[in-house]
Amino acid sequence: MLGSIREATVRVAGIQLDVIWEDPAANLARVEPRVAEAAAAGARLVALPEMFATGFSMASVEMAAHAEAIRSAVAALARRHRIWLLAGYAEPGAERPYNACSLVDPDGAEALHYRKLHPFTLAGEHEHYEAGTALQTADVDGVRVTPTICYDLRFPEIYRAAADRTDLYVVIASWPDRRSFAWRTLLAARAIDCQAWVLGVNRVGGDPFGVPHRGDSSLLDPLGETVASLAWEEGAVAGEVDAGRARELRRRLPFLADRRPDLYRSLDEAGDGE
Repeated sequence: MLGSIREATVRVAGIQLDVIWEDPAANLARVEPRVAEAAAAGARLVALPEMFATGFSMASVEMAAHAEAIRSAVAALARRHRIWLLAGYAEPGAERPYNACSLVDPDGAEALHYRKLHPFTLAGEHEHYEAGTALQTADVDGVRVTPTICYDLRFPEIYRAAADRTDLYVVIASWPDRRSFAWRTLLAARAIDCQAWVLGVNRVGGDPFGVPHRGDSSLLDPLGETVASLAWEEGAVAGEVDAGRARELRRRLPFLADRRPDLYRSLDEAGDGE
């Protein structure tokens, strides 16, 4: 839950990984020193890629069986380093598993739980994972953070829906190199659309299907300018997120105040106007 609005600056880091396919123990072992390095460098919020411990596998039931162990390991990391840690994983569902993420606070408690709203139908994700139904936002040391997952990035409607309560969007992903231009462009577009910070955290390396991932994990400011970016290698993308800068930009350039949501709904209902 969000409390009273405070304007704050938080150092964030996105960990770009070459994910070992369907091997949670190996991936957790590789994540631990990366998280330790980011925390030692001053990061208060650290984010890991989509399904960081298993890869973007369609063996959803098998991968979801690891959910509790992954959450427990993430909570332990957050407690050990006294940071906020955002991590994506598959989790069991009533009918099909969910592609989800948890934001864990420095005490290891879950502060936010989000389920991907848009399964990636091009890869058949909708046949293996259930779609989520709600956006979630949490206060991280005074910065209001809203996470989304990969394919969600193509749907500006959900970002605008959360814009008034968000200073920073974190997009965790397993986005392939062949659509890397779209990834970079859409990250900038969401920042510009919502006058908010955006941290995109992607994986690198290949998968068993021969699909390369170049990463391009990036931090963008509320004008859509790239503050930091990393391609083709493991590492961290880090920087200071100033909530006050986003809110001041919205006051100085009040574009969001000119939205006409009632009109947009009526245009949709009108169809072709006949």
